[in-house]
Amino acid sequence: MDISSFVSKLKENKIEYSLYERMKKHTTFKIGGEADVFVAPLNEIELEFVLKTANEYSVPVFILGKGSNILVSDKGIEGAVVCLNKMDKITVEGEEIICESGANLSAVCMAALENGLTGLEFAYGIPGSVGGALYMNAGAYGGEMSDVVACAYCIDKNGNETYIEKDKMELSYRHSVFMNGLIVTKVILKLKKGDKAEIKAKMQELLARRKDKQPLDFPSAGSTFKRPQGNFAGTLIEKCGLKGEKVGGAAVSQKHAGFIINQNNATSKDVLDLIDKVRQGVYKSENIMLEPEVIFVGRR
Repeated sequence: MDISSFVSKLKENKIEYSLYERMKKHTTFKIGGEADVFVAPLNEIELEFVLKTANEYSVPVFILGKGSNILVSDKGIEGAVVCLNKMDKITVEGEEIICESGANLSAVCMAALENGLTGLEFAYGIPGSVGGALYMNAGAYGGEMSDVVACAYCIDKNGNETYIEKDKMELSYRHSVFMNGLIVTKVILKLKKGDKAEIKAKMQELLARRKDKQPLDFPSAGSTFKRPQGNFAGTLIEKCGLKGEKVGGAAVSQKHAGFIINQNNATSKDVLDLIDKVRQGVYKSENIMLEPEVIFVGRR
C-alpha cells in the first residue's frame, strides 16, 4: 500500500481529500476512529479516477454513503474511505426518478411526492442514501427497494463501468449482487402516478410511526439485527429480559429492543460486546442465533 503516492495523485488532479478523518463524524452511530484518507468525489469521472488510482497503488477502498448501517472500528479504517454523498443529483422523467447514489433517500421521496409519484412512501425517514438502500435492499412497512428499482449503473473497484437490470440484482432480504464489490453510481426508480394528498398522508403516517416506535433521539445504526424467520428480533430480545441492557456507553433501547444505541459516548467495542451479549442471551433462551444487520467496518 503506497498511501503517499495515492495522495500525491489526488492533489495533482485537484481532488479534495483529508487525512486522518474521524469517522464518527460520518456515521449515524457517531462512533469510529480515523480513516487514513477520506475522499468525496464530485462526480463519476472523479470517482473512476480515485478507484483506478487506489488500485494502482494497492490502497484498499471502503465506499461510504450516509453511514447509516455501519459500525466503524475504534482503530479506524485502513486505506481510503470514498464517500459518495456529493454525488446526489435527482431528476424526474415521467414515472421514473433518476438519482445519483449519494442522494438522500428522504429527498428522493420528496421528489416523488412533488411529482405525484407513488410507491416509495415506505422509504420516507430511512436515514440513508439511495445507493446504500439498494446495496442492502432496504425496506420498511411492507415495502423494499426491490419493489421500485428498475436498473442501476455501477462501476467495479477497478473503475470499470457496468449496467444492471433489476432481474440481475439478486435482490432478497437485506441482500443484493452489489455486495460482491460493485459500486452503485446511479439508480433509476420506476414508480406510478398517484394522488399527491394520499402520498403525503401515507408518508406522514409512516414517519409518525417511525418516531413513535424508534429511538431517534439517540445515535444508532437503525435495526441492529436482521429479522429471524417467523419472528422479530426486538420481541425476542425483550422476551429474554435484555431491554435496557448496557455495555459501557452502548445500550439496548428501552423504546425498541431491536435497536442498540450510543447512549453515552459508546465505543465500537462497547457495541460489539453488547451485540454478542444479546445474541448469546437470545440463543440460550430461545435457541435462535440473531444475525447482525449492522456491518462492522475497519481494523480489527
